[in-house]
Amino acid sequence: MALLRAEAGRDPHDRLSHLVGELSTRSETFRTRWAAHNVRAHRSGVKHFHHPAVGDLDLTFEAMELSADPGLSLLAYSAEPGSASQDGLLAGLAATPDLEQPADTRTPHRT
Repeated sequence: MALLRAEAGRDPHDRLSHLVGELSTRSETFRTRWAAHNVRAHRSGVKHFHHPAVGDLDLTFEAMELSADPGLSLLAYSAEPGSASQDGLLAGLAATPDLEQPADTRTPHRT
């Protein structure tokens, strides 16, 4: 919610403001959280994720501003070396199928 509020504040007349207004009228939970005025910018910290294939992951992150494109940030995530999160990430990478080209569209080899 903090990031949404910070982004909405950049240009109060864009479409995001209209979306916030619509969500505020339809959701008590959204309205309550929006009213909290939480606008902290999180530049670094730890995020907790649950990946359906590898389980819970605790990843350290750092946000880096892109000087060539003001307003955009690059987020880098990493797992503590030797941690269960690192093991989970490596297991997830090992289990990822070849995504370069779907199997059903590959051209058969001719001999």
